[in-house]
Amino acid sequence: MSESVYLTTSIFYANGLLHIGHAYEAVAADVLARYYRARGCKVWFLTGTDEHGINIQRRAAAHGAHPQDWVDRIAAADRLALDRLGISYDDFIRTSEERHRTQVQAIFTRLYEQGDIYKDEYEGWYCQYEESFWTESKLIEGRLCPECGRPVEWAKEAAYKFRLTRYAPVVGRLLAQPGFLTPDSRRNEMLTFLREGLEDFAVSRTSVDWGIPVPFDPEHRIYVWLDALANYLTALGYAAEDDRLFHSFWPAARQLVGKDIARFHAIYWPALLAALGLEPPRQIWAHGWFHIDGEKISKSRGNGVDPVALVSAYGVDPVRYYLLRELPYAGDAEWSEEALVRRVNTDLANDLGNLLSRTTQLINKFAGGRVPAPVSPDGVLRLAAEEALAALEAALEGCRLADALAALWQLVRRANKYVDERAPWSLARDPARSAELADVLYSLAESLRIAAAALVPFLVETPERIYAQLGLDPSLARSTPWSVATAWGGLPPGTAIRRGEPLFPRR
Repeated sequence: MSESVYLTTSIFYANGLLHIGHAYEAVAADVLARYYRARGCKVWFLTGTDEHGINIQRRAAAHGAHPQDWVDRIAAADRLALDRLGISYDDFIRTSEERHRTQVQAIFTRLYEQGDIYKDEYEGWYCQYEESFWTESKLIEGRLCPECGRPVEWAKEAAYKFRLTRYAPVVGRLLAQPGFLTPDSRRNEMLTFLREGLEDFAVSRTSVDWGIPVPFDPEHRIYVWLDALANYLTALGYAAEDDRLFHSFWPAARQLVGKDIARFHAIYWPALLAALGLEPPRQIWAHGWFHIDGEKISKSRGNGVDPVALVSAYGVDPVRYYLLRELPYAGDAEWSEEALVRRVNTDLANDLGNLLSRTTQLINKFAGGRVPAPVSPDGVLRLAAEEALAALEAALEGCRLADALAALWQLVRRANKYVDERAPWSLARDPARSAELADVLYSLAESLRIAAAALVPFLVETPERIYAQLGLDPSLARSTPWSVATAWGGLPPGTAIRRGEPLFPRR
């Protein structure tokens, strides 16, 4: 039986349209989903929208809309954006859906009945943007939210609380495990947070109307962080009558979140799971941010970059490539359209596109338009391909997506250099070197085929376009198992190439 792999993004808050920070997370998760599918795994890839809370209520009121109408509009726009980015999600969960509401209420009731949730009063500093309470010791300069830097306000209300302190040892053991929360810099931050001491946290509000009612106390609405975090369970039918999907895919293999919500996913989430008697996710990857002029891109700051507009202007694959190649595994990146154009021109047009154009032109000119049969190749490009693939696979297993693409581009650049080194135009002038010429041309074409196969997780149109120009059935790019598609020698000699338009016109 194939391995089951459950992958999730965080669910995107429905207070505005998606920006490129959300696009990065969705594309990154999509790369992993496509990679594991190609490896023969049984994959379930979840994304969706977080639709409750005071900020949604206020945003809808500001636009003269009912909250449900507002989130319906945002969810539809989010799905359109994800589809334009080629995101191959298996499910899109919305926290205003009935399937989510009933399961969240069942989870809340169970935790209350077993004593993990109790009624109390909460009094403390509250950040409405992060929807988080903070102790004074954690505030910046005694007045600013440590997550977003905005002023906090004093809030006091009756609330149900979750006994986070009861599960502090469980969380501590998880965070002590290298690899549970990555990268290590995030893990160290959470270990510091843990050492400063945990407090039970509020899981209901009475000052918010837009939310899921506590089933046995309807004046309370279930607080956004229990509501939102539970989506990873409710989407699988955890507390539903039909829970086959849950038993097939839990625990999650990888959960991708922004570094700003690492605390909720690496501390609150595993504690909630422990209270439910469930295994924690195998890995949480808290990625970095794109910045504009040194500031985090965010909906509330109003400095977002529309990924749909970028796809319309540049195409889906250039946008995906830029996002994946630009943001390092453990760091942040500065967004700029100039950098996107530079990636398109340098990596995609000059390196990959030029290699395809040169190779197909050489085969047309010196081999009658058909891939020649190799006789005794020197093995240079075969070795480069094997090294690149080994590095790419290791990087993908570690969520180092920029490194994975960098490894593949070592093959692309080596193949371009190989053209200049072997000078097939010179070999063609000497009939005694015809076998050598055939070896060179086959090695170049096969390198391109393998590069295309390795790009299947990353890009949604380019692998097929390369296969087509090499004379192969484009559908084979995705239908061929990874181990077969990336093995040297898969391009049949005698295949008639079909030169086409440049892969990526220079901008």
